[in-house]
Amino acid sequence: VQLQASGGGLVQAGGSLRLSCAASGHTFSRYAMGWFRQAPGKEREFVAAVSQSGGTTHYGDSVKGRFTISRDNAKNTVLLQMNSLKPEDTAVYYCAAKLFGLSMNDDYHYWGQGTLVTVSS
Repeated sequence: VQLQASGGGLVQAGGSLRLSCAASGHTFSRYAMGWFRQAPGKEREFVAAVSQSGGTTHYGDSVKGRFTISRDNAKNTVLLQMNSLKPEDTAVYYCAAKLFGLSMNDDYHYWGQGTLVTVSS
């Protein structure tokens, strides 16, 4: 499956952004979907994941209550709504697809190219 992330940009602290990940190539609904991020000089970090049906979600501790992941299987799209953004949310955000159940580890089978989110203070 091919993944294309978009929606990144520059936003002030306290603002919002919505990231989108479009999937193609295989049956989208077979895959759990996740978002990860990597800030300069830091390891990749789990952000959020959603199950194949969309009925189950998981979030990293640093984004709980601020970010919301959702998916639209009819449109082969997964979204990440990011509210109350902080400077420490600055990173390249990657979407990823995984067979056999969602995960908070980076054991995903397919990865998108990443989209840069910059939050200014």
